[in-house]
Amino acid sequence: MASDSPESLMTLCTDYCLRNLEGTLCYLLDNETLRLHPDIFLPSEICDKLVNEYVELVKTDSIFEPHESFFTLFSDPRSTRLARIHLREHIVQDQDLEAIRKQDLIELYLTNCEKLTAKSLQTLVSFSHTLISLSLFGCCNIFYEEENPGGCEDDCLVNPTRQVLVKDFTFEGFSRLRFLNLGRLIEGVNVETLLRPLASLAALDLSGIQLNDVGFLTQWKDSLVSLVLYNMDLSEEHIQVIAQLRKLRHLDISRDHLSSYYKFKLTRRVLNLFVENLVNLTSLDISGHTMLENCTIPSMEEKMGQTSIEPAKSSIAPFRGLKRPLQFLGLFETSLCRLTHIPAYKVSGDKNEEQVLNAIEAYTEHRPEITSRAINLLFDIARIERCSQLLRALQLVITALKCHKDDKNIQVTGSAALFYLTNSEYRMEQSVKLRRQVIQVVLNGMESYQEVTVQRNCCLTLCNFSIPEELEFQYRRVNELLLNILNQSRQDESIQRIAVHLCNALVCQVDNDHKEAVGKMGFVMTMLKLIQKKLADKTCDQVMEFSWSALWNITDETPDNCEMFLNYSGMKLFLECLKEFPEKQELHRNMLGLLGNVAEVKELRPQLMTSQFISVFSNLLESKADGIEVSYNACGVLSHIMFDGPEAWGICEPHREEVVKRMWAAIQSWDINSRRNINYRSFEPILRLLPQGISPVSQHWATWALYNLVSVYPDKYCPLLIKEGGIPLLKDMIKMASARQETKEMARKVIEHCSNFKEENMDTSR
Repeated sequence: MASDSPESLMTLCTDYCLRNLEGTLCYLLDNETLRLHPDIFLPSEICDKLVNEYVELVKTDSIFEPHESFFTLFSDPRSTRLARIHLREHIVQDQDLEAIRKQDLIELYLTNCEKLTAKSLQTLVSFSHTLISLSLFGCCNIFYEEENPGGCEDDCLVNPTRQVLVKDFTFEGFSRLRFLNLGRLIEGVNVETLLRPLASLAALDLSGIQLNDVGFLTQWKDSLVSLVLYNMDLSEEHIQVIAQLRKLRHLDISRDHLSSYYKFKLTRRVLNLFVENLVNLTSLDISGHTMLENCTIPSMEEKMGQTSIEPAKSSIAPFRGLKRPLQFLGLFETSLCRLTHIPAYKVSGDKNEEQVLNAIEAYTEHRPEITSRAINLLFDIARIERCSQLLRALQLVITALKCHKDDKNIQVTGSAALFYLTNSEYRMEQSVKLRRQVIQVVLNGMESYQEVTVQRNCCLTLCNFSIPEELEFQYRRVNELLLNILNQSRQDESIQRIAVHLCNALVCQVDNDHKEAVGKMGFVMTMLKLIQKKLADKTCDQVMEFSWSALWNITDETPDNCEMFLNYSGMKLFLECLKEFPEKQELHRNMLGLLGNVAEVKELRPQLMTSQFISVFSNLLESKADGIEVSYNACGVLSHIMFDGPEAWGICEPHREEVVKRMWAAIQSWDINSRRNINYRSFEPILRLLPQGISPVSQHWATWALYNLVSVYPDKYCPLLIKEGGIPLLKDMIKMASARQETKEMARKVIEHCSNFKEENMDTSR
């Protein structure tokens, strides 16, 4: 099973401080600007963690409130030191980088920060004397500045957003910069001019950039160990330049094979050239490439012997010249990944689970288009076969969903994969912490996408969890999201059915505070609207039955929700459903169970005291629907009404005595050994009917209910009755002159059952 150990103290403290900045590290200046307390001094290890975790929380936790002035907390390096920070997407703006310009940053990773403009280029210069690693991946506007009001100067190109491209920025002065990622750099920037001042680059990523001439790369032939040219349309000239970079240990010339504009085709000669010249190579990625000629050994030879990673046995002929197996070989979406002998410890591909997981791991950060297809392959594996690396698979899918919260393809494929990876077959292998991470990303997906497929996948995945227990840590959020789904004007029937089922499960077996909170979110109104729509369609399906069941659960011992039901015309819908669907037994049981909850509230009972309602309840006493359940619940409603005494009987028809007589007859017709479709969390509403003489039939109904439950389910209900003080109440009732003899006899049997239960379960060990 996955480790269920708690988070580190550092992580817990960081999370707490970020969620409670004013109560820990900061105070509010002028009720709006965060300021660090003057006696606080934090080292880079803590400051880096605070910034990086803040970015993660803003991105993945909808409850977390970002602070406009957060980055100003790190403006003074005398009290806060930053060294290595990773900033992502819309969270970061020019003023945030400006706020930390005095810091001596060593690593700065800016990923898809589309709000950054050329103002941030000038801020980068502030870090030039210390910066070793820099990523500007996907920062598509960072080379744009607002157009000069006096008109565009000659050396600027105008883009459609009325901004101008900065052409004179270079990395002059970045003397320590060794690792640089310019992936998806906008067209028009002269890469050679930009990079020329860098004396000794060790790693360069030019993903998605189209360069006809890469000859300038040879200026770093003695220092460059990593080169990424993903989705660059290569040519023979590119290959010749690459072959001169003899220090390379990692080379990535992979491509997205779905893109149609790549003319270059890999050949045996190109692979031979790499093997012969790049002798230090430990990692090579040629994913997505089409092989112009056959690079494999003869089929018979390829299939001989056990699978080997030794270069001498390689099924890919050019790789037989390798001195040692590669650490990584990217072959995703190529025919080569299906060969038997591949000289690499780790291979990305689509042949099996291991290759697919390697692909997800390798491409998640910067290549969502590839990652979504790899996750789709994992989905097929989890659906058709058994996933052998479950924990790794789950973690990788969770990471991808968190990293690409706004990518529809990843949200669709990822949420579908999670459904199969979290089903009961795998549950024992998953820790509480891991399952909570799954729930978090599922809720993120539901929050970000109203798209039908994502919503359905997410709802289905939630059904794999124990509800409400496993969802309680996100109880309010999950209820809000489900109610939002159910309140949409146009609904997919399957999603509606699953969402109502989840809503019902969420309000079953939770405390009253939870039920009241959900009631205030509009739960009761939402269920009644669903019922009203189904009535209009003359349809009694699972949605109708689940909606009444959910109302039954949410009104249990919750007077406020019972009152909402009455105020929102719940009784009118009850009568209409009874008339429209006279044969639907489960529907009748759910409706009568709900009305039993309403009848338990003394202040609401007068609203049930109408000739129409009392007649309906009286007629249902004779119902045989769902065993005794409908008759039992109707009698329960009337028992509470009778408990208010003759003076509360404010109607002429039917007569109180007539209804009492029918109640006695109903109770006497029930089999005391009936198995029940009911679940009591407390006997309090039943027990309050015992110590009274105003309504003997109510007293008898309550005693019969207790006798049935302790007889059929002694392990559950004997301890509950004893715990809630039911035995003394029964003993007192036996002494009451007003109680019927048959009621007293039944009470004695209840006491006897509980006494026998206590003796049988007494611990006699010494």
